[in-house]
Amino acid sequence: MTAYWISIYDEVNDEAKLKAYADLAGPALIEAGGRFLARGFPAVTYEAGESTRTVLIEFDSIEAAQAAHDSEAYAAALVALGDGAVRDIRLVNGAR
Repeated sequence: MTAYWISIYDEVNDEAKLKAYADLAGPALIEAGGRFLARGFPAVTYEAGESTRTVLIEFDSIEAAQAAHDSEAYAAALVALGDGAVRDIRLVNGAR
């Protein structure tokens, strides 16, 4: 079943660290089978109205998304990010 990696950036503390992370994380997640579907700030918000950077990545399964997160290549991206951002990351099964 398709799965989705959802990252919500609550705070960005260091743009340079975020860029270093993105330069490593993007290729690592693509190599692990991820397909970036959306990234950036919302065009429109409703309800709580939070205007936070959000990234949506599709994987073939929850297992594939977990393996991407736990990979050595993604671990290197996390080291580069360090304290550069505060995020919430969720892996969610697709609806049928």
